[in-house]
Amino acid sequence: MPKLSLTPSLVSNAICPAEAKRVDFFDTSTKGLVLEVRKSGGKTYYLRYQNQRGKTRQLRLADAKDVTLSQARTLADKARNKIAMGEDPCDDKTLLRQVPTFGQFIEDQYLPFVKNYKRSWDTDVSLLKNHLLPRFANRHLDTITRQDIVKMHHDRLAAGAAPGSANRLLIAMRYIFNLALRWEVPGVKVNPTKGVPLMEENNKKERYLSVDEAHRLYEAVCTSENTMLKYIVPMLILTGARKRELLDAKWQDFDLARRLWRIPMTKSGKARHVPMSDGVLNLLSTVPRYEGCEWAFPNPDTKKPYVGIHYAWNTARNKVGLSDVRIHDLRHSHASFLVNAGRTLYEVQQILGHTQVKTTQRYAHLSHDTLVDAANAANKAVGHLFMPMVSARSATQMQLIQ
Repeated sequence: MPKLSLTPSLVSNAICPAEAKRVDFFDTSTKGLVLEVRKSGGKTYYLRYQNQRGKTRQLRLADAKDVTLSQARTLADKARNKIAMGEDPCDDKTLLRQVPTFGQFIEDQYLPFVKNYKRSWDTDVSLLKNHLLPRFANRHLDTITRQDIVKMHHDRLAAGAAPGSANRLLIAMRYIFNLALRWEVPGVKVNPTKGVPLMEENNKKERYLSVDEAHRLYEAVCTSENTMLKYIVPMLILTGARKRELLDAKWQDFDLARRLWRIPMTKSGKARHVPMSDGVLNLLSTVPRYEGCEWAFPNPDTKKPYVGIHYAWNTARNKVGLSDVRIHDLRHSHASFLVNAGRTLYEVQQILGHTQVKTTQRYAHLSHDTLVDAANAANKAVGHLFMPMVSARSATQMQLIQ
């Protein structure tokens, strides 16, 4: 292990003895700087040092072909400065090698998790396959920046997608990085989606049935060729359940004594309980039961849950002029009826099984009639104090205006 003051000429002419595979030249001018010369002719600069625990370590600085001796000494000085501040450059390099790419993280950790946690994991797969993996698959997680997220968000909109579609990508990336932070994935110290706002969505369709429309719809489903539709549609309106939750319901899920319907698997992947009203109990008492069939609303022909009911539903809604009403709007309508009856957002949230009140607020509109009734409460109390005597002529003019 020769010790000498390295010079550019020595570095250029240094060779490895024939009997050795490599030889190290220790620079006496720069503490810890080592030039490794290999039998193959390759030359590399290293820094040899002791870490905070007294362990001797060697940090690769650069290939002698890529930097000059002066530059190698500068790199060594910078590395020693980090060591003096309590850092270990070798640990930093080891950590960098442990940082997975986006594609590796998705394949090895994210997908195995969501497939057991989220019922809608196939939606995640679609977003990943079509949008996120083509963009980020080969990027290491610690190299994905906030600017990358903003560009992804706006590129989706520029491609002609609706704001809601662009927002879904942002929401997916936010969830992915939140999991990476929670699992302490090497290299992930911040969520790059933090502070990136969702785009304003003005295309959300809000449709609520009026009482009259609900009656008309009920009359239509009662005459449907699908004999179960007259039970399915009212049940959706009376409970606010999702279509799939109802179609997959079993008789054992209904606790009539406690008036609770247990939905074992919801959209969030967790069970929830729906309180059953008098109307629900009365409806359930009329639903036909089939011997040996555990399903509450099965296809009478197969005695198994319906795969879909769109044809019968579409026929019924078109029959009474409600072609714009979707099945999911029955859930909206249930929330609307609750709010218009004076129930609180908290109550609506619990019944619908929302984890965040923000989700419930989209259902919490009040009908115009309800608002007028609320405004009239003040009028009934003091309105008469501000009504001047109305002349016969003025009364006549008001009648003409009306």
